[in-house]
Amino acid sequence: MKKFEQIFKKEKPIIGMIHVSALPGTPNYQGSISEIIKKSLYEAQIYKDCGINTIMIENMHDIPYLNREVGHEISTIMAIIGYEIKIKTNLICGIQILAGANKAAIAAANSAGLDFIRSEGFVFAHIADEGVMHSDAGNLKRYQKMIGADNILIFNDIKKKHSSNFITSDVDIADTAKAAEFFLSDAVIITGNSTGCEADIEEVKQVKSKVNIPVLIGSGITENNISEFFSVSDGLIIGSYFKKNGNWANELDINNIKNTLKKIKQ
Repeated sequence: MKKFEQIFKKEKPIIGMIHVSALPGTPNYQGSISEIIKKSLYEAQIYKDCGINTIMIENMHDIPYLNREVGHEISTIMAIIGYEIKIKTNLICGIQILAGANKAAIAAANSAGLDFIRSEGFVFAHIADEGVMHSDAGNLKRYQKMIGADNILIFNDIKKKHSSNFITSDVDIADTAKAAEFFLSDAVIITGNSTGCEADIEEVKQVKSKVNIPVLIGSGITENNISEFFSVSDGLIIGSYFKKNGNWANELDINNIKNTLKKIKQ
């Protein structure tokens, strides 16, 4: 909790998502690395101009995703994008590399001077779109120590979206969160069933009552529910709602960003 407060100055972060264009080697790559970097910087500046202090970059356009492992062609450009954003905007910046490429994410974050990563499959196995994903807390935390990245926070999805959790159906979400806390997670993330879907408010309250680490909402935030989720959580990650027509693949919607921040202030 102390490291979290040092970064966010005891404020609840509103984390705006930058869904980086398809990267080299992936089916939808369009062949221009410079344009990818330029667009990511453009979106970061929009967030900053609107009053968002924290953003996260993610390679969401790299469909279909690999399971845990990505090539250097992915991790290196993500590190470059993160570095450029930090240098030119001075925003708090995190990174997620899909799917579950948590070691690559923390390596990129360390090289780029980023502040946090979002990880999948930190505790307990689950079945994702990409196949079976085993937990990696032990390997990830040791790798973090080995490369001297202790200052980088690790935020972990629990019972995550786009996944079947029948393997751990006898372990409720609060116990999953407690396991993540025990394995030195810096925060847990609660989501709905898929991108853009609302989390269960009762699950959020349940987890908050069981752990002493921050609890973030990772999907489904809209103008209609933001007040409620903001009041019961320690921060919000907003992707789809900050895009035109609420679609994560669209361009940023400046009005939605400004209206969201206005509602929080009210």
